Amino acid sequence: MRYPLFLDLASQRVVVIGAGRVAARKTRTLLAADAVVTVISPNAGVTIRRLARTKRIRWVRRRYRRGDLRGARLVIAATDDLMVNTLVTAEAKRRNLLVNCIAPPSAGNFIVPSQVRRGGITLAISTGGTSPAFAKRLRRDLERFLGHEYPQLLKAMGAARRARKTC
Repeated sequence: MRYPLFLDLASQRVVVIGAGRVAARKTRTLLAADAVVTVISPNAGVTIRRLARTKRIRWVRRRYRRGDLRGARLVIAATDDLMVNTLVTAEAKRRNLLVNCIAPPSAGNFIVPSQVRRGGITLAISTGGTSPAFAKRLRRDLERFLGHEYPQLLKAMGAARRARKTC
């Protein structure tokens, strides 16, 4: 059983090892959380190259080396090389860091759930790694259910709560 958690990564250093499609998706999500992202990979796809060119991330153009995780708060091992992912997760765990490993997922100490976001509302769906495809289907169902009026309702509820606290 995993413990659900929403983590504040604003201004926190995150290291992503790998720069392919999955690493790019994770990097975009980390940037949306205001993390300070360093990507380490000798090659990169279009998204990582663009983010580096626009200075949104730091891209270190080489293979992972032991010690690359120094100063990180969180790590993503997202290469297509199982040995590299295993080395990254081992270093992260030695440093007591949170580490998400793409393959094998069980190597990391956290997983990233499928998410539905509407304004200030975030729903996270996890099957504990059993079936990411099923979590994705549930996410799509919830996206259809959670209409665009809910963020406005949340805003009104927040305003009412603030007004009640000032009384």
